[in-house]
Amino acid sequence: MSDLDQLTQSLARNLKRWRNERGFTLDALAARAGVSRGMIIQIEQARTNPSVGITVKLADALGVSITTLLDYEQGSHVRLVPPEQAVRMWSTEAGSSTTLVVGAEARGPFELWSWHLMPGEGNDSDAHPPGTIELLHVTRGELTLVVDGAEHAVPAGTGATFEADVAHGYHNKGAEPVEMTMSVSVPPAHAGAY
Repeated sequence: MSDLDQLTQSLARNLKRWRNERGFTLDALAARAGVSRGMIIQIEQARTNPSVGITVKLADALGVSITTLLDYEQGSHVRLVPPEQAVRMWSTEAGSSTTLVVGAEARGPFELWSWHLMPGEGNDSDAHPPGTIELLHVTRGELTLVVDGAEHAVPAGTGATFEADVAHGYHNKGAEPVEMTMSVSVPPAHAGAY
């Protein structure tokens, strides 16, 4: 089985498991996530590989980390994630990328990300559920952090935190690559929450 097939099967199994554990019908999850019922059915039947955006929306709606939806080796109290098992979520031909290094489910999803943004590139995100917090630390270059339309310069060595329940984005407007580490904490979801 290829890595992609294994990922598709894991996503199908985990999406159905978490949807049932949260008590969400297909229609309820579709409404919460802003994803069509048909797409959720295709994912749960392992007939499609959704985009990163759809995967993020489903994880947010379920109140779990993307790692939890994609993980096929759950079990031990200590989980080491070697570099080859980190999940590359997106990349560009110019060399920008973001990698989900590790995530956990203690009191809601908690994720650790490694970002690499080439000059002139960026990535935007829709608002996450209320209570979601992001922390980041830029280790190289200068990040332009956009939160609810306002731009913030974050130079190397600087940390930042914000409530991510509004549209936000990460951009490199400089001449050198930007490297940063980011943590995301999402509150747990419950069927009666929306």
